[in-house]
Amino acid sequence: MSGRTLNIELPELVFAQVDALARDTARSPARVVSEALERLLALEAWQIEDIKAGLREAEAGEFASEAEVAEVFARHGA
Repeated sequence: MSGRTLNIELPELVFAQVDALARDTARSPARVVSEALERLLALEAWQIEDIKAGLREAEAGEFASEAEVAEVFARHGA
């Protein structure tokens, strides 16, 4: 896999955590950071897409009825 280099400054605690995890898992610190960043980006992309879908529903006037809201509250004891 080809890649590009990004130089970043990490707080000492984060650097120590990356270094420890790299040693404990026999991976390079660069690989630990790259994998963590990949997971973060995937999670945030999913969250942003979910928010956008909710906004599209709201803009289309697709809201839960009062009865639906009451049912959810009742189900969760609220």
